[in-house]
Amino acid sequence: MNTTQSILENAKQSILSQSESISKLTHYLNEDFVKTVQLIYESKGRLVVTGIGKSAIIAQKIVATLNSTGTPSIFLHAAEAIHGDLGMIQSGDLVLCISKSGNSPEIKVLAPIIKSFGTTLIGMTANPTSFLATSSDLVLLAHVDAECCPLGLAPTNSTTAQLVLGDAIAVCLMQLRNFQAEDFAKYHPGGALGKKLLLRVKDMLDNTHTPQVAPNASIKKVIMEISEKRLGVTAVVDNNEVIGIITDGDIRRMLTDRETFSDLTAQDIMTKNPKSINSTVLVSEALDVLEDYKITQLMVIDNGTYKGVLHLHDILKEGIV
Repeated sequence: MNTTQSILENAKQSILSQSESISKLTHYLNEDFVKTVQLIYESKGRLVVTGIGKSAIIAQKIVATLNSTGTPSIFLHAAEAIHGDLGMIQSGDLVLCISKSGNSPEIKVLAPIIKSFGTTLIGMTANPTSFLATSSDLVLLAHVDAECCPLGLAPTNSTTAQLVLGDAIAVCLMQLRNFQAEDFAKYHPGGALGKKLLLRVKDMLDNTHTPQVAPNASIKKVIMEISEKRLGVTAVVDNNEVIGIITDGDIRRMLTDRETFSDLTAQDIMTKNPKSINSTVLVSEALDVLEDYKITQLMVIDNGTYKGVLHLHDILKEGIV
């Protein structure tokens, strides 16, 4: 077997081994898992997630997922916990302790202290007879038959199992909370989804660039306005009412069709009744309008008052698409 084939074969075996370990987790789901989810859901405090080594890294990811889906959580490193950080645990908090063996020295010190606080301890371990398992109020079994590491030493299948169990808890909590995309957006206002669900047209308008000309404006004035405001368009406004729109495409077509334009004004080449939108509309909805009509600009009009231009390029810059 050549090097390429060997690498691909090893990769496939690793993926298959981990997928098989994950699928077997369904056999270990029991009443303790249900009680864990219910306790977290009903808790008035936070979920403190702790661990050591690779399990600590998994704990941090679980905390990030829970926080982003509406469950207040904090990470507590097991080694730091027994050197002063136990003060992070407050009355009403729950503690989820993650350890493959359940017998590491830090866990043996930490578990009894947490219990002495009167705090509910949830243990996630691969070993149901471990110190952690026997010390916990509830046990989540993240058992794997073996690691996919060729030496059987590096945490691979076991940490994947921990991660998947953490995700399962998060998903169950989301369903109990009836957590919607809008809720997710509140915790991710800077992300693409957050912008899609929260950003409104008024948030994107540049009030210093509201191109407009009068109906009797010369073509030269129209071209200068489009060039100066750099939106590729200008509104034609009469008595504060938008009566038309002129795009740079209209200008090019006019120059193609005519030898001279000295006798023309804005109203001669404008498109009447341009597509418009209210400034309070979500940008994602405005994008739908742009796509439906295959246009790149929308006039923004509130109660008959011209507010500006929303351009497709501005939406693309925000990463909403």
